[in-house]
Amino acid sequence: MEKIAVATTGGDAPGMNCAIRAVVRTSLYYGMKIFGIRRGFRGLYEDDIFEMNSRDVSGIINEVGTILKSMRFSEFTDKKIREVAFQNLKKRGIEGLIVIGGDGSAKGAYSIFSDFNFPVVLIPASIDNDLYGTDYTVGFDTAVNTAVEAIDRIRDTATSHERIFIIEVMGREKGNLAVEIALACGAEIVLIPEKKIDWDEVFDELENQVKRGKVSSLIILAEGAGKAPEVAKILQKKFPEREIRFSILGYIQRGGKPTYFTRTLATKFGFEAVKMLKDGNYGYMVGFKNEEIVHIPLKEVVSGKKLPSFENLKLIKIMSI
Repeated sequence: MEKIAVATTGGDAPGMNCAIRAVVRTSLYYGMKIFGIRRGFRGLYEDDIFEMNSRDVSGIINEVGTILKSMRFSEFTDKKIREVAFQNLKKRGIEGLIVIGGDGSAKGAYSIFSDFNFPVVLIPASIDNDLYGTDYTVGFDTAVNTAVEAIDRIRDTATSHERIFIIEVMGREKGNLAVEIALACGAEIVLIPEKKIDWDEVFDELENQVKRGKVSSLIILAEGAGKAPEVAKILQKKFPEREIRFSILGYIQRGGKPTYFTRTLATKFGFEAVKMLKDGNYGYMVGFKNEEIVHIPLKEVVSGKKLPSFENLKLIKIMSI
């Protein structure tokens, strides 16, 4: 394989630049030409492709976001659009593609592979850590650390004023991020999309905390489970004597300098993805399982489901005593 391309697709995640850097420099190390695709699958469709060199990725290991830019492109579900994208790769003599992104990116990568038998490898990059087959995705560790740092400061004021504080974090469809944040910041309650809110259970828990002498409570809310202002209104109606506040972290979770773990994981994933294409191993996602780099078939990635850790949910409850 002499020519490969790389794209970042879907939502951005800290560490994407680290992965791009590793892909570019590993490709050059192996004597391959490497092309960058701007704005993900849309750029692939619009033929916004350029050749990259080692200097293009100088000084980006600590930068947030992606130098290749990213854009959601729902039109890529249309096979006619994918056919145009495939032809754009073919006319340039590009023989393999590395896609860096989350669950939507996995579906797009798998469709290129399955439709055209084109060599594709996926690098999982998502703050949600929701891709099946890997223990960690690029960006997740940084997102958790960024959120925990912000929540630690909120907890200071929650304790000082004896408040119930609701923190809304990202997670439209999955609560993986919310659960890990809740465990790391010592939250008493976590609400996630995978489990419908049982208000009686929430009320009982808050009442029991008061009986145990707790003067403040921290609730982590995944955005897909409910909206912080609405949850605050429900709790205020039930506990009119309590001070209840909320904060929405929003896109702050996508920022923050990549952590050590994010940087090293992204670098190892980038190196492995190029090596896989070189060795003829494609149609896979590169992952991290039980402290080892693994290859997971894209078909399994897009059909599998990664649930939040219910062991950690149990641990959060125990630690709230």
